[in-house]
Amino acid sequence: MQLRRLVALALVPPAVGGLMVAKTMAQSTPSEFAELSLLELFEQTIDDTGSSGPKSPWTFAYQYRFAEFDGYLDGTKSLSFQDVLWNGPGEQRTAKNFPIVPTRITQSVHTVGVGYQLDDNWQLYLSAPYIRQESDHISIVSDYDFFVIESHGFGDTSVSASYKWHDAAEHIWQFSFGVTLPTGSIDEVGDTPRAPGDQQLPYTMQLGSGTYDIPLELSYQHSELQNIDVRLSANIRTGRNDRSYRLGNNYTLSSRYQFHLSPTIQSFAGVNVQYSESIHGQDDSLLVNAAFPYPAAITNPDLYGGTKVNVRLGFLWQFSQAYRVNIEAGKPVYQDLNGPQPKEQWRSSLQISRAL
Repeated sequence: MQLRRLVALALVPPAVGGLMVAKTMAQSTPSEFAELSLLELFEQTIDDTGSSGPKSPWTFAYQYRFAEFDGYLDGTKSLSFQDVLWNGPGEQRTAKNFPIVPTRITQSVHTVGVGYQLDDNWQLYLSAPYIRQESDHISIVSDYDFFVIESHGFGDTSVSASYKWHDAAEHIWQFSFGVTLPTGSIDEVGDTPRAPGDQQLPYTMQLGSGTYDIPLELSYQHSELQNIDVRLSANIRTGRNDRSYRLGNNYTLSSRYQFHLSPTIQSFAGVNVQYSESIHGQDDSLLVNAAFPYPAAITNPDLYGGTKVNVRLGFLWQFSQAYRVNIEAGKPVYQDLNGPQPKEQWRSSLQISRAL
């Protein structure tokens, strides 16, 4: 009965043409959220702490990250939930309103990693995330006026290497590269209004990318201005997964200014510019057989990706030769999203690393 009602609603004749969206980080899938965690975790464990005495080649790191999405954007235009929700046959159905609308979305990831310093220039790194996500929804489907879906489990495992070199003892360059293994599930299911019982969950609720991905990062620091660094990073997807899609490539340009508050406490402020592509291909199991086949914006692969500018503030405390703690918070100051798409409100992280 629920499925028949949803399909009947979706079959209302279209009033506009095909879906058109700008191909312009945007709402993160759990896999993308964990990948960002990897890059920053890697960054923190390879920094020179400046401590004296022999240094262990091994480093262990743990990081917790949290992000919240609430509200919608179409490009840079803010939309209310009612703007995105289609209220039934009495309202015109378009490619940008839907019978099901996620409202508040939260993502968290626990990442553990181990780094090994081969010499002054080379370091190897292995990390694995545990991901949890929860999404609140509203809909016009009977018995699903308000419902919650969640997913949790291990994500994709990453193996990386980093090489640092100096040019004329003034310019410090560092290049990181690796591969992300598709160990996270892309077959998460849950109870949604599409049909009775459990069905395949949307892209936002899957724990991995399902593809072998290549993270890359290039950073620059002037030796006389070590409190300023600039980084360019990318995550490149390869092929398509078993569900006939791949997540979009991600690109980030970031800069950070650091200053000492004491011999053991450092503060920093930074800006990130992130660009993410939309999803390529699609998982057909997320569609309904209707004139408008996408029951929610998060089931449309074109409504992912965009451009985002984030500001970040944080503290780094080295409270012994072996231990260091990093606390950080960030908030988007500009978002231009392929929408309608959930917009990010803020994110934070806590990290502890230890030389073993």
